[in-house]
Amino acid sequence: MADQNQKIQEIQFLEQNLQNLLLQKQAFQMELSETQSALKEIESSGDEVFKIIGQLMIKTDKSKMQEELSNKDKLLSLRIKTIEKQETSLAEQLEKLREEIMKAMKK
Repeated sequence: MADQNQKIQEIQFLEQNLQNLLLQKQAFQMELSETQSALKEIESSGDEVFKIIGQLMIKTDKSKMQEELSNKDKLLSLRIKTIEKQETSLAEQLEKLREEIMKAMKK
């Protein structure tokens, strides 16, 4: 019985971690979408590009800005893939624990 309680606590912990991962993934996906949108806008814009830094809007080099946004795009995509791998691993652990508890309850 104590073993089942421990497994139930572990399931709750894993579910909480999974929820946190989903929130992180959602935030990164929103940021990625904004970054990709900014890249598209820069491609269709003229030579003048501005960057907001704090309360200031500063003129910046178009190619430098494209490179910066492209790197950010790659980094965010990598973070999302990493989170998805963690998400899959947690989901598998959860399923395994649930099956163990169900088997124990049937006995």
